[in-house]
Amino acid sequence: MPEFNLSKRRFLRAIPAAAIVPNIPGLPREAFSAQYQRPNVVLICADDLGPGDPVFTDSNSISRHITGAKNYDYVRAGGGTIVSMPNLNRMAQEGARITQFNAASPVCSPSRAALLTGRYPVRVGVTDVLFPGAGTGLPDSEITIARMLKSSGYKTMCVGKWHLGSLPQYLPTNHGFDEFFGLPYSHDMSPLPLMRNLDTIESPANLATLTPRYTDEAVRFIGRSKGSPFFLYLAHFLPHIPLISSEAFRGKSPLGPYGDALAEIDWSIGQILDALSAHGLDQNTLVIFTSDHGPWYMGSSGNLRGRKGETFEGGVRVPFIARFPGQIPKSLVNQGAASNMDILPTIARICGASLPQTHLDGIDIWPLLTGGSEDTTREALLYFDCSHLQCARMGAWKLHVARYNTVVYGPVPACGRLNLPLPKPELYNLEADPGERYDLADANPQIVAEILHRIEALLPTFPEHVRTSWNNTMRLKVQDTPVGALPEIKSP
Repeated sequence: MPEFNLSKRRFLRAIPAAAIVPNIPGLPREAFSAQYQRPNVVLICADDLGPGDPVFTDSNSISRHITGAKNYDYVRAGGGTIVSMPNLNRMAQEGARITQFNAASPVCSPSRAALLTGRYPVRVGVTDVLFPGAGTGLPDSEITIARMLKSSGYKTMCVGKWHLGSLPQYLPTNHGFDEFFGLPYSHDMSPLPLMRNLDTIESPANLATLTPRYTDEAVRFIGRSKGSPFFLYLAHFLPHIPLISSEAFRGKSPLGPYGDALAEIDWSIGQILDALSAHGLDQNTLVIFTSDHGPWYMGSSGNLRGRKGETFEGGVRVPFIARFPGQIPKSLVNQGAASNMDILPTIARICGASLPQTHLDGIDIWPLLTGGSEDTTREALLYFDCSHLQCARMGAWKLHVARYNTVVYGPVPACGRLNLPLPKPELYNLEADPGERYDLADANPQIVAEILHRIEALLPTFPEHVRTSWNNTMRLKVQDTPVGALPEIKSP
């Protein structure tokens, strides 16, 4: 087992003051927006892309030459074959990466709700995956990034997977988007309509053509919106299974369909960057790339424990790159912790938009992206699965307090799926042990107590169903659960 030597500075950073500390000061919003004339924003979100799938390298060790799928290079790195993603690497070389960036949920709909609202999914009422025919969705009362920017004069468009409600009142055009072209939910669901605004234009959607058509729609939106500030949300349906790439990319990767999907996503990113350059918008556009959560059956969690559907880091940690030429330094790698809930307040800051009046859980991470800070100061970051609180992070420390009695990939016990309190909380130092392999709770009782105190202090701010779920979980006694209900946890 490795040694964990914590300096006094790191220890104090891990246990900040009990009150929420304001964001690290930076350039005033008024000065920023006036100087940069309301920048455009392009937010690209992959589906089920793990933190270990994009391999970031310097320009000398990976080819950036691409003229089409046939010329995509495949290189050796870390003892295995990887797909060259030259355009994603270009974004990283020309911008900033945050290596400890987490989604607010390990499954699709809740994570996307958090991404677009800056709020925990349990606050906005989207706690689980939404299926066709669901009579619910993201409430009209929620302020999305699109609605926030639209009120500031931005043109807005959603291209790709929505998955926040399929009834008309829940679709993107009712949440601040002027236009929508895409799927109302995941492409492994049925029926599967391809929609333009509120109209179905193809059913079932031809999945083999979706990425090129999404890309074309995004590029054309950029072209017709160049005279005013705009917000483009491009939500790819890949590499979520089933893996169906277009003919130009199918069968080209030595990693099979998953590698084909990565190459096609990267091609699409290149088309977006090229369109911004062609229209003279490159220097005034923030481009963000991320994913909704960790990988499912395929893909790499980057040696982290867990996958999609689990609140281990492998289920929630995702890639994050932000590129804004002249404003975000080149090749910046920040190891601070951040969340996809932080995207809305950060965009509000650089665009000079008014923040929603609702309770925001995200914070402005502009100092991380510009090198002004190595870390953020925030309240404990909570990890939910559905309405169940399972973990909390404070600084470098992550405390597990509850867990399901089965993993998402395993058979459900005869007693059913239960969220159970752990016999005793498990404490991991994510800076020294990102794989969550070494429980340090016994050696750090004061940190365990402090995080538990933070949880209890935060819970009253959440809806009743969250508090009820927590109380019900904590009332359970592990020894009283049915035989075979307890999980067999194996360290990877």
